[in-house]
Amino acid sequence: MTDAISTLGGGRPVSVHTDDAAKARLKARYAAEMRFKWLGAGAVALAGFFLVLLLSTVVTQAWPALRMNYLMLPLDLSAAKVDPAKLDGFDFQGVINDALTAEFPDVTSRQDRRLLRGLISTGAGTFLRKDIAENPGMLGTSVDYAVPLDDFADLYLKGLLADVGTDEAIATTVTPSGTTGDIELTFGDDGMLALARGHGATEGENGALTLTSGAASLLVALDGGTVKLTALTPGENGTAVAKGLVIEALDSTAPAATGQAALRVIDTPESSRKISDKEIVWLDRLKSEDLTESRFNSIFFFTGASREPELAGIWGAVVGSFLTMIVTLAIAFPIGVSAAIYLEEFAPKNRLTTIIEVNINNLAAVPSIVFGLLGLAVFLNFFGLPRSAPVVGGMVLALMTLPIIIIASRASLRAVPPSIREAALGIGASKVQTVFHHVLPLAMPGIMTGTILGMAHALGETAPLLMIGMVAFIVDIPGGFTDPATILPVQIFMWADFPEPGFQQKTSAAILILLAFLVIMNAIAVILRKRFERRW
Repeated sequence: MTDAISTLGGGRPVSVHTDDAAKARLKARYAAEMRFKWLGAGAVALAGFFLVLLLSTVVTQAWPALRMNYLMLPLDLSAAKVDPAKLDGFDFQGVINDALTAEFPDVTSRQDRRLLRGLISTGAGTFLRKDIAENPGMLGTSVDYAVPLDDFADLYLKGLLADVGTDEAIATTVTPSGTTGDIELTFGDDGMLALARGHGATEGENGALTLTSGAASLLVALDGGTVKLTALTPGENGTAVAKGLVIEALDSTAPAATGQAALRVIDTPESSRKISDKEIVWLDRLKSEDLTESRFNSIFFFTGASREPELAGIWGAVVGSFLTMIVTLAIAFPIGVSAAIYLEEFAPKNRLTTIIEVNINNLAAVPSIVFGLLGLAVFLNFFGLPRSAPVVGGMVLALMTLPIIIIASRASLRAVPPSIREAALGIGASKVQTVFHHVLPLAMPGIMTGTILGMAHALGETAPLLMIGMVAFIVDIPGGFTDPATILPVQIFMWADFPEPGFQQKTSAAILILLAFLVIMNAIAVILRKRFERRW
């Protein structure tokens, strides 16, 4: 076939592939290719951006859960206080509460004492009992003990619960009328009135201002104490008079000179936060005295579930996930590989095997909740197996993983060159010897890769396990395959549904742990494939 040739006026031949129209078509084609490249690069960049956004959001929200604040208290464990012969029913929480109230002798009312004791986790006594059982030498002495704080106190010290400003010196004199209870503070000028108006104070008659629970909190520190302002009125000669509630008792009623008193503004209204002004003042005092300490949150990593956010841990879900994955692997791997070997190497090619292959491919696309319904109907209702047990969860996930393993194993067996089979058969090996001695070892890297990816897929499933009751609240760490348990995705699902803000950070931290498991499993699959894969 020859090119079409035309002649210009000067007699020079011109091909249809080099004329102006051809050059225009070529330029348009290059432009289209460039646009396609830029679209592909843009898609990759967009996907990378959202991946980074997702990971950064999870890590940012999970980071506070990795550490926890403790309160160092001197506990009296002497024989007069704690009887070594009666430890079983002893109130160790009371010992901790006594040590805390001793730090605040001015807190005398029953309501304030209850509020003060609320700074301590309700499980602190349980941890103390456990530590004494492991170290009986603690008894008979006074020990400095790290007490876990309540979730709201912990979140406040992490800066996640209230927007608390810094102390600013008051540029005028402040004169208190008393040291405890409801008192009046007289300011040397009326600057405090303008400041209260700017922070949501309600204005009444004659310029009087009221600081309700819906306004910012104004706390005045002077003479070794703290006063919360509740109302302000203009005074004589340009002064301002404030009514306030003493949170920490003042040392005296002596006037504070200019710059000696300090003002702290809490912008978040008291009605909009889970921690009161009194608790904030008490926590700030404990922190200023170096009695609070931030530590690695071992409770989160090595304890089970709890309704209290500061006591909730992930270890029970980790153990439950491990036991469930063992059952899944023990069932799905041998059955899946055996089915793949039979279908690929031994089964006759007829209508029955074709129907089986089609159904296996269809099962790989069935919604996972269908397998949960199957497990509920067969394993629980018909066979009566224990609800919320790893053995049942593993069986359900094994059914879901089987099609994936079979398809991946068949693909690996099919990838082995026919020459391997022909060579083995040519030297006298039987069909079974050919498959198990020659073909299967060469296909095993691909089979292992498919199995690990299938297990990673099963580890992230929640819907089928909800149907068999693994959403139950399980406090104890499972000790066997028939003990009640939950797994990581279900634990994340449960925590995400709790309203307490402390569970929000733990939900993100649990997601981070689950992602770490999935990344490790996928990395193992990649390493196995790279290490043992052969190119033909």
